[in-house]
Amino acid sequence: MRRDRRQFLGFLSGLGLSSTLFPGALWALAADHDEITSAMVEQAARLADITLTPEMSDAMLRGLNRQAQSCAALDKVGFRNWDPPATLFNPVLPGMDFPRERRPLVVSHIASPAVPKNLEEVAFYTARQLGELVRRRRVSSLALTEMYLERLKRYDPLLKFVITYTTDRALAQAKEADRDLAAGRYRGPLHGLPWGAKDLLAVKGYPTTWGALPYKDQMLPEDAAVVQRLDAAGAVLIAKLTLGALAQGDVWFGGITRNPWKPSEGSSGSSAGPASTTAAGCVAFSIGSETLGSISSPSTRCGATGLRPTFGRVPRTGAMTLSWTFDKLGPICRAVEDCALVLHAIYGPDGRDRSVHEIPFNWNAHLPLHEIRVGYLETEFANEGTGHGGPFEEQTPEARARRAEQARFDQRTVETLRRLGVRLIPKTLPEGQAASSRGLIINAEAATAFDELTQSGRDRMMEGKDNPFPSTWPNQFRIAHFLPAVAYLNANRARLMLMEQMEELFRDIDVLVTPTNGPQLTITNTTGHPALIQPNGFRASDGTPTSITFLGRLFGEEKLCVLGRAYQEAAGFYLRHPPQFAAKPDES
Repeated sequence: MRRDRRQFLGFLSGLGLSSTLFPGALWALAADHDEITSAMVEQAARLADITLTPEMSDAMLRGLNRQAQSCAALDKVGFRNWDPPATLFNPVLPGMDFPRERRPLVVSHIASPAVPKNLEEVAFYTARQLGELVRRRRVSSLALTEMYLERLKRYDPLLKFVITYTTDRALAQAKEADRDLAAGRYRGPLHGLPWGAKDLLAVKGYPTTWGALPYKDQMLPEDAAVVQRLDAAGAVLIAKLTLGALAQGDVWFGGITRNPWKPSEGSSGSSAGPASTTAAGCVAFSIGSETLGSISSPSTRCGATGLRPTFGRVPRTGAMTLSWTFDKLGPICRAVEDCALVLHAIYGPDGRDRSVHEIPFNWNAHLPLHEIRVGYLETEFANEGTGHGGPFEEQTPEARARRAEQARFDQRTVETLRRLGVRLIPKTLPEGQAASSRGLIINAEAATAFDELTQSGRDRMMEGKDNPFPSTWPNQFRIAHFLPAVAYLNANRARLMLMEQMEELFRDIDVLVTPTNGPQLTITNTTGHPALIQPNGFRASDGTPTSITFLGRLFGEEKLCVLGRAYQEAAGFYLRHPPQFAAKPDES
């Protein structure tokens, strides 16, 4: 039987030989033969300058033959990207307890929003405000849908944030939402609101491209669980939005998605389209995803408000898999309460994503602020702007000036919270190497999820001199095939240590305030803690937004959003929008 390179290298990686020349040398010697001989194993060992006893060589030879047969059988299974392994990641540690009672949704009291003569002037209203206009039947869902579709089409040539318009579906949904409301069937605060989906969510009848050329024409047979739930809530899907190819960055097969505040730069990623469309006032809200910063980074760049829920809060059924143990779906909105309302519509088990917990999200906009215990990373705030900013960050005077400016914004956030009466408890993040485990885990799981892409050779469509937007994923997937199983499991052991350290940090607090930049992003994505990212200032140099991050206890999004909303209302940064995308003048 001819040797399969992936099977062959995978076996040697399991022996811990992936860091040597041995696998490549042995493959080169055996490539044109039907079987591997002991002489080949010994010759490869000499070329790689490693020592093997005859007994070791014989044992490896027998193991290689057996391993090849097992791997060949696995190759016939026909895995799909989203088929999960039997093992599950659970961020909940022994002894943790969570409320189990579901309580009614309690939204904020707002004055009846005005309806301008030019409907486009509501484009930047919050979802909460737009929902009131629809509920009171002062604006129809159809009118909102047509207005937002027109804005998407007007600004997409500049910002490149749409992959597929779902116009027919949207118009039908909007008309149905209006009919339901006229008949007294009100589905809740998202009823009739137009939204956009990151194009890793499956929508029946439309392509689901994952932002990558090999999947440009992919059609999936059913709607993602999150899409189904927003349909049930009465929301109207108007477009599938860009993501960096296979959820990396802001570069997709159609170009680079742009930042509405500064269209000369990318919107960051990978939830590039959701953040850009929301910040540009082209949807009421959007759904993004995060594996390691994909809600946080574009929300920061575009000045949106992003909520990364607890791992295991929202079902990912029908969503592209990058990492079974890191992927999370969450809303990107213009206001914190909008995020809470969207989360309320999409959370909870669906019976198919086995990682999701049955823990209620009881949003109460009127929860007293004094009931929330708040910590802050005192050292991070004190040292921000004065240090080097990390080993890979620029050390130019301009870079240091940017860090110093960010530090001032972050210090003002702390001052604003104290003016609100919040007592801040100093905290320190765990130290050590445990957080570095995340790269090993994500790369191994991503390479597994896209093994068919690698084996088929279609990964070459994402790279090469003829591709104007080459991706680094194909190379990363190949590298991951050399990762020993032992290293993957040890990385997960280190992950558990980090989870225990973070549980100790949160023992006496509900929310942790932290600069958005820094180690918290890696740590909390590894442990599964929720994060709320919102604007906290605008740079003097170019007017682009900056952000602050609030972290919550596991499944503690209620208090996280209450504190975030209180800060947001006091600071007011969420009310500013990129002026280039203001409503065009009414010519009537």
